[in-house]
Amino acid sequence: MQSLSRLVALSSACLSAVLLSASQSATAADWRQDWATLRNERHGFLIAYPVNVFEQRGEPSTDEGRVLHSRDGKAQLLVGAFANADATSLEAYRDYLLHENYPGAHIDYAPMRGKWFVLSGTLGDREFYERVSFTCGGRLINSWAMIYPKAERSFYNRVVEAVARSYTPGAGRSGECD
Repeated sequence: MQSLSRLVALSSACLSAVLLSASQSATAADWRQDWATLRNERHGFLIAYPVNVFEQRGEPSTDEGRVLHSRDGKAQLLVGAFANADATSLEAYRDYLLHENYPGAHIDYAPMRGKWFVLSGTLGDREFYERVSFTCGGRLINSWAMIYPKAERSFYNRVVEAVARSYTPGAGRSGECD
């Protein structure tokens, strides 16, 4: 699970940073107007996000993922993919995330299908939505998560729904699971 530890460490650090952040809230008035698409050439995933809500701060340190911050500093959008070098099962990875990233969380929504699952719920004063997809016969793990203030649930739930419609998990550089 060494490769899983890298992504979990990244998402755990981001979760900790989000839990400690405080600033002014995002306005809902114009969030749907301008969107950017984040494409990952190495793993093939893509996701679109509203630029009036999220921005990338600084250059990423790896090509496995990105962390976008809300302009007001209260929310984050994490997206990434990595090789499942340990051949971890979908169920084991789900259990690992629940234990490592969301211990004690109240889970509101958690469907699991053949190649993907969602974890959505509340942890303290934060809401989260995480979608994980196993592609390439389980050799590639793709995920994205949004973590945001519970007090701004009505706004960010709409953003989650819109971002979810844009997400396409990757299948490697060629799209053929190379």
